[in-house]
Amino acid sequence: MILSTTNQLDNRPVQQYLGVVTAETIIGANVIKDIFAGLRDFFGGRSGTYERVLQEAKDTALQELMSKGHLLGANAIIGVDLDFETIGSNGSMLMVIASGTAVKI
Repeated sequence: MILSTTNQLDNRPVQQYLGVVTAETIIGANVIKDIFAGLRDFFGGRSGTYERVLQEAKDTALQELMSKGHLLGANAIIGVDLDFETIGSNGSMLMVIASGTAVKI
């Protein structure tokens, strides 16, 4: 399955538009991660713990997006957009929304 943020693929014309597909992932950050992230904020630098959580949420949303496209018979999803939001009390959870147009190329 090809995923692209563009609305077309070079030298691969869209044969059929199958519809919009979306996928959502919500992942929580636990207390231990919060403690280490707080220390990282205090001392400076990147938070590898949160970066891994973010990567996991993004990968899960894109996998689900491809699965939904596959169910429609798509071999590509174009115009892929990723949105990131924090939700829950004190922003304790991360939500990733992936969307795009399922197509046959």
